Amino acid sequence: MLELDNPTWYALTSTHQPFGIGTSKAKRYPANVLPFVGFDTDATDPLETLQQEVRPGEVIYIIGELPKLPPSWVILGEIDGDQMVCEKLIDVKYEDGIELLKLGVSDIPEMYELINSVQPGFFKEDTAKIGTYYGVRVEGRLVAMAGERLKMTGLSEVSAVCTHPDYTGKGYAGQLVSLVVKQMIAENKIPFLHVVSSNERAIKLYERLGFVKRRGISFWKIQVGNRE
Repeated sequence: MLELDNPTWYALTSTHQPFGIGTSKAKRYPANVLPFVGFDTDATDPLETLQQEVRPGEVIYIIGELPKLPPSWVILGEIDGDQMVCEKLIDVKYEDGIELLKLGVSDIPEMYELINSVQPGFFKEDTAKIGTYYGVRVEGRLVAMAGERLKMTGLSEVSAVCTHPDYTGKGYAGQLVSLVVKQMIAENKIPFLHVVSSNERAIKLYERLGFVKRRGISFWKIQVGNRE
């Protein structure tokens, strides 16, 4: 699972290759899909080769180790995360009566609004098009969701796990993650996810479902400067 040390690069050079924009040294997702950039760790100054594929002022994220940045790129912050994997799901029992709905194109505006009200920055206008997502509606309103993000050979990332603050504590997230993980395992994929290291509540939920910490990993928030 060494691919998980550099997940964006391995996603964009395997399962998500059709989304990859860039060169043999560095690639990115389209800006309207994901703000992630990946690179070949064996390449010299890989991000220099990506200069034509980023916009001045654009904010992008690099997961894992940082390469040398072009002179005009600025680090805005570092998010300390835990990377967790689940090789065997623990089937936790929840209350019956909650309908888990498969979300489609018509749901994207609500999905975008919900997750960016809880976890802004990572979910873009077309993120929902790269995987399968499920949600819970209460009186017609989307209040919780979970789905897939980075995909690579043998591995698939659980992502966009969020619940509106007015509806937490009802088991929605656990049921949604469990469903997503079951489908990944059925496809012979090992599920993995990223969670902010300080989010103890979420980490405990994932541990109950069978996830274990693989490593700490950083999300680097970077702003692209003007090309010189």
